[in-house]
Amino acid sequence: MGKKFKVLLYESMHEAGTALLEGKCHVIYARSYDENDLIGQVADVDAVIIRANGAVTEKIIAAASKLKVIGRHGVGLDAIDLAAVKRRGVKVVYTPQANKESVAEHFVALALMLAKKIRLADIALRQCHWQARYELIGTELRGKTLGVLGFGRIGQQTARICHCGFGMPIVYYDPLEYPEAQKELDARQVDAKTLFKEADFISINMPLLPQTKHFVNAKMLKLMKPTAFLLNMARGPVWKEADVVKALQEKRIAGAGSDVYEVEPITAANPLLKLDNFVGTPHMSAHTEEAMMRMSMVARDVLCVLEGKDPEYAFGSE
Repeated sequence: MGKKFKVLLYESMHEAGTALLEGKCHVIYARSYDENDLIGQVADVDAVIIRANGAVTEKIIAAASKLKVIGRHGVGLDAIDLAAVKRRGVKVVYTPQANKESVAEHFVALALMLAKKIRLADIALRQCHWQARYELIGTELRGKTLGVLGFGRIGQQTARICHCGFGMPIVYYDPLEYPEAQKELDARQVDAKTLFKEADFISINMPLLPQTKHFVNAKMLKLMKPTAFLLNMARGPVWKEADVVKALQEKRIAGAGSDVYEVEPITAANPLLKLDNFVGTPHMSAHTEEAMMRMSMVARDVLCVLEGKDPEYAFGSE
């Protein structure tokens, strides 16, 4: 029996999800992320699965006359034209639970690197500069206040690790209220200015939307304690990178960390890379073996839609 459906993958993914698709679908891969190339490949596909690269634009959606579902291997949907999807009646499925643990743990790793000056200590050790043990005096996370910008699944898991593991009081800013999580974590919902004033560590977990672009800017940074740390675990444009650089250069905050950048891939010209009070990683916080497997399970929901069943995680239906 021939395979009933055709699926375009923008990138390869974990073998667990790929195997599910290959059992029932003819799977093809994007030749490139160029819009015209993608338009040339989508004419007869039933589904598209996108990861970190490329976009599903209005023109691509219009060219895919058989398209029934778009799968997002991950969480953020900013690379999918959701208005065009809605007009066409195409479903969007994603994996909102898949990477919450990996991203939350990554925040803690970067926070510890900053607080304990681990990057600078490692450099000193490799230079056999033993005296650094007296020069690099760190700070503890225990008892410090964590501010979470965006209290969704990842924000809550970050707060859970920090509150339960380090005894950190939690404040959060979010348009929505989360009474169950508040009770569990003894968290307080506050306005953004209060969060920036009170927090010793700030985790940015907001989705990238028109109203959240450059939400973290010079005005907000000026409210922070000079001993506080800021970490971006969301999307690069949620903070105004130039303002963060200036605050770090002037040492108005203790340090910053990030897994994401306004321009990706990052280039050597990015001034963040020249700062000792910055630590970063190349947009890899979700890249654990466990999370990659869970994200590849978007294949399960893609197949549900193609087979006329209800998917577990459809955007807009939660």
